[in-house]
Amino acid sequence: MTSEKDYPLLEFIKSPRDLRQIPLAKLPKLAQELREYLIDSVCQTGGHLAAGLGTVELTIALHYIFNTPDDRLVWDIGHQSYPHKILTGRREQMYSLRQKDGLSGFPKRSESEYDTFGVGHSSTSISAALGMAIAASKENKNRKVISVIGDGAMTAGMAFEALNHAGDLDANLLVILNDNNMSISANVGGLSHYLARILSGKLYSTVREGSKKVLGTMPSVWELARRAEEHVKGMVVPGTLFEELGFNYIGPIDGHDLPTLVKTLENIKALTGPQFLHVVTQKGKGFSPAEDNPSAYHGVGKFDPKTGVMSKGTNSQPTYTQVFGRWLCDMAQNDKNLIGITPAMCEGSGMVEFSEKYKDRYYDVGIAEQHAVTLAAGLACEGLKPVVAIYSTFMQRAYDQIVHDVALQNLPVMFAVDRAGLVGPDGPTHAGSFDVSFMRCVPNMVIMAPADENECRQMLYTGHMHSGPSMVRYPRGTGPGANILKPMSTFDIGKAEVRRKGKKTAILAFGSMVTPALTAAEKLDATVINMRFIKPLDENMILAMAQTHELIVTVEENAVMGGAGSAVNEVLAARNISIPVINMGIPDKFIDHGTREELLAACQLDSDGIIAAIENPETLMGCHTSVSNVKS
Repeated sequence: MTSEKDYPLLEFIKSPRDLRQIPLAKLPKLAQELREYLIDSVCQTGGHLAAGLGTVELTIALHYIFNTPDDRLVWDIGHQSYPHKILTGRREQMYSLRQKDGLSGFPKRSESEYDTFGVGHSSTSISAALGMAIAASKENKNRKVISVIGDGAMTAGMAFEALNHAGDLDANLLVILNDNNMSISANVGGLSHYLARILSGKLYSTVREGSKKVLGTMPSVWELARRAEEHVKGMVVPGTLFEELGFNYIGPIDGHDLPTLVKTLENIKALTGPQFLHVVTQKGKGFSPAEDNPSAYHGVGKFDPKTGVMSKGTNSQPTYTQVFGRWLCDMAQNDKNLIGITPAMCEGSGMVEFSEKYKDRYYDVGIAEQHAVTLAAGLACEGLKPVVAIYSTFMQRAYDQIVHDVALQNLPVMFAVDRAGLVGPDGPTHAGSFDVSFMRCVPNMVIMAPADENECRQMLYTGHMHSGPSMVRYPRGTGPGANILKPMSTFDIGKAEVRRKGKKTAILAFGSMVTPALTAAEKLDATVINMRFIKPLDENMILAMAQTHELIVTVEENAVMGGAGSAVNEVLAARNISIPVINMGIPDKFIDHGTREELLAACQLDSDGIIAAIENPETLMGCHTSVSNVKS
């Protein structure tokens, strides 16, 4: 018979209401169980591990003290939210994480009432939480609103814009900074814990507010008292900046000390106005491989939970990300003016080797996409050749800077756009579904999409040698396996190539869609054109296909609306050419998570889908294909 000591606590918890029934003394045992369960589930599905391991105790304390979901808990990005999912009724579903029809890897409002705000991009939590706090105030609801933001997300300007506004409004908002860089570890000890309890306590806040009223009638005395308080706190806490923004700063405290966390949050719950709690955690806590190398275990595939050894894929060919990383180093060796810039995506964008070999030419600007682009523009003004490595989904955040600071001035900045198209398990928050649509309308911009790894390398070289702004978009994962060791040479800008000659049907394929188009064309005896350039288009090739074929099919891994197919339609319409056209691409909806192959098939962007669209186009009306007779 299981003793009370050994009784599993996690199995008892179906919701945070059950969590609140557990005695405080047993919470550390629950934390151990939760951490073990997290490792066991993620090792089978892959996902974001290290950040969640670091927030186990914090998640328990938040749901223990606050009345979620009525009290609003907003996670930033969502990498740290897996423990939250487990405690909010989704424990048994964790083994479906990031799989088709399974749990999302990020908080998602349609998934649970405890996911109060859908996230995936960084630094949105404070703004969203402030909006919720304002709404609660207008409705006269005594609802608590908490934002949990990581130290990396605090590098984004949006976070400080929200802090500045919240402090000015005197909103009832708690912002928790999850600091896992250990940069102020010396301050995490008995003195800072004691100070945190004092600063969050009722006596201190009562005396502080009372002093404001009394000393407020004597400005010079009040200013002296305020400065004395700041100096005392400044000796042991790094919170002056947040105090100046209008927040009551508390911390730093050990984010793995449950009694201190619970007591501090309990005190803060009784306070009004903007509160800022600084919590220090260890990324990868409780799993030694992740503690030793948190970056490697930030996002993981399947791994052995005992050893931490990650499963290796069977495909040994380089990914497009690795192709870019290799090109960047090769190009930097040949061109001393090349500068590499990334908004906090060194590993994800394949820049690790470059950052080590060319430290003086590498800039990681943090989660600050807008700054990354305008920094590149400034460098280009002075004759340097910046390369901005950025995910398609994150480039959306810097659109104004691309238009105003780069394209308008026709500056030679090249954007290496990774994760263009469907990304698989990360789902719609990270899918690069729109970059063609929002970039092709920008004057001066050259847009390229490689059909294989060698073309990716040559296009990067073409963009780098171009005298104006350019963009190379490439998908997540590997390509068809082309030789990337060929000498670098530039493509003729705006020129397509014929990959296969056939009859009746001409398939104009863009980037990653060339390979499935070629497979489909073998059955259909269709012509396949590797368009290479989305802007400028090879108009002569389009017109030639219209004159010699009965049907044109455009295929792209981008939204159909406003995409490359739309650009082809515009060319034909401008010349009053009437020919049936089918535009294939990502449908006008957000595509959920799954494997990349599953998602491409669901959007009919594989060879079978292309064949079906051409053979039975009427069955696809109203979906993601556009069937029309193009004419002016």
